[in-house]
Amino acid sequence: MFNTSVGILRFFGILEGISYLVLLLIAMPLKYFLDLPIAVTIVGGLHGFLFVLYVIMIVFVKFKKRWSYLWGIWAGFLAFIPFGTFYLDKQLKTKE
Repeated sequence: MFNTSVGILRFFGILEGISYLVLLLIAMPLKYFLDLPIAVTIVGGLHGFLFVLYVIMIVFVKFKKRWSYLWGIWAGFLAFIPFGTFYLDKQLKTKE
């Protein structure tokens, strides 16, 4: 998976997707139902860092592979949808 730029993008996409789900399904309920805002602070910071790495890899792969701008927008858009990066991972398996 780490041998190609697409493989590294897939890795960061999976990490970003997991952090997004943890933020939505664990940290936010802890904040609003159990009054533990520190969970969102920690997971939100980690998720933000992973999101930035994911976007950097999208840009890198887009230019290295000479894929369309529409693909780059699509890959970035999927980061905002729960399970979206996992869908992109499935698409990237065929391109690797």
